Amino acid sequence: MKKTIITVVGKDTVGIIARVCTYLADNKVNILDISQTIVQGYFNMMMIVDTSGATKSHGDMADELNALGEEIGVIIKCQREDIFSKMHRI
Repeated sequence: MKKTIITVVGKDTVGIIARVCTYLADNKVNILDISQTIVQGYFNMMMIVDTSGATKSHGDMADELNALGEEIGVIIKCQREDIFSKMHRI
């Protein structure tokens, strides 16, 4: 299994989850875990996904998710689990 961490942050609007999840489903990415919250009008979501069946490379997905984020007014970051874990180790 190839896990990836996806974070989405920005001003809350209708359809953020739907757009991100549709993109992932269209590219054969399975959502393993998802957490989202809205604090004073700001949306924050973290997802752990399995990209082992993905139809695109990690780099292409990261670029396309970044572009999708710009389109819907949020910031979307996509990081491989191993890199994410090493960056956040104490």
